[in-house]
Amino acid sequence: MRTLIALEDGRYFEGESFGATGTCVGEICFNTSMTGYQEVLTDPSYRGQIVAMTYPLIGNYGVNSLDQESRSPHVRGFIIEELTEVPSNWRSEMSLDEYLRKWNIPGAKGIDTRALTRHLRTRGAMKACLTTEDIAHEEATRMAIEGAGVIGMDYVREVSTKKIYRWDPEAKLSEPWSIQKSPNGEGRQSLPPTRFRIAAYDYGIKQNILRLLRQKGFEVTVVPAHTAAEEVLSLDPDGIFLSNGPGDPAALDYAHKTVHDLMGKKPIFGICLGHQVLGFAFGGSTFKLKFGHRGANQPVKDLLTGKVAITAQNHGFAVDSKSLPSEVEVTHINLNDGTVEGMRHKKLPIFSVQYHPEAAPGPHDATYFFDQFAELIEKQL
Repeated sequence: MRTLIALEDGRYFEGESFGATGTCVGEICFNTSMTGYQEVLTDPSYRGQIVAMTYPLIGNYGVNSLDQESRSPHVRGFIIEELTEVPSNWRSEMSLDEYLRKWNIPGAKGIDTRALTRHLRTRGAMKACLTTEDIAHEEATRMAIEGAGVIGMDYVREVSTKKIYRWDPEAKLSEPWSIQKSPNGEGRQSLPPTRFRIAAYDYGIKQNILRLLRQKGFEVTVVPAHTAAEEVLSLDPDGIFLSNGPGDPAALDYAHKTVHDLMGKKPIFGICLGHQVLGFAFGGSTFKLKFGHRGANQPVKDLLTGKVAITAQNHGFAVDSKSLPSEVEVTHINLNDGTVEGMRHKKLPIFSVQYHPEAAPGPHDATYFFDQFAELIEKQL
């Protein structure tokens, strides 16, 4: 079945359908990761977006229930060049085609993703319409223009938890897996005892973040994005964590106020959208990147040590360094475009990074930030 992808600037691509049939509209973006398509599909930060994978062969290891970053996929559409029809992996439970059909997400294969990526890098992020219906490209272009994108959109309310809950109280979901078997003969390794209790704001939190927090000795209570500062402080946590999430950070006035009210009360660590929300709480602002940072190969320099890490990222906005007050220091920059990748308050126990230290998918260069959060809390107790 024919699939049409029409961009709002009039460019269009034709391919074949896989997954579900139908029509979707959203901001189109590309991800440069070679593996991890299931983690991409289920990352809540992609809410409202159509994702194209730049790696040409997708679906080769199928889909399984253990690698999901949330309970369901969040992308509106999925674009690839070549689909592996028969997945081969001992952990696979279904094919990528079956998975997208299950969740009613339309996909397009046979697309020249190299040409699509080059176009988006040149012209910048834009909205698109992906359809399997008998629609002319002019009509699909009009639908893309009139559809909702990301600018000004609060998708956090759609993906955040509706109630407060404790993550992994039985210490089963967070056990790290290793190819080396433990004494009991299994590949799972035991978890350390909890040392600190933290409250994690769920702006669209990925499960691997929760797993790593528990692996680093944190007992995590997850709270909805709209939870007031007073309610969180009543839980008496040792620290506050601000998660990743989708949409425009400028649209989250309630989050800006809440984080501002928490400053100076507890140690705070933010990543991705949490980093951007913290920027607003400091009194700063964000701006839209031309085509965003999405992939597992983004170079970031630590300005304090001079070290460079290869990082996993997924964001379309960046904190404006010129908008930050003098008491906030930029600690990390992206070596590709010089944008802010990390910051800290010079007086208060608060820091953040724009990228994903939990790396799912991606390299593990930045997992030490969870240890730094523990050290920051320990100094305050």
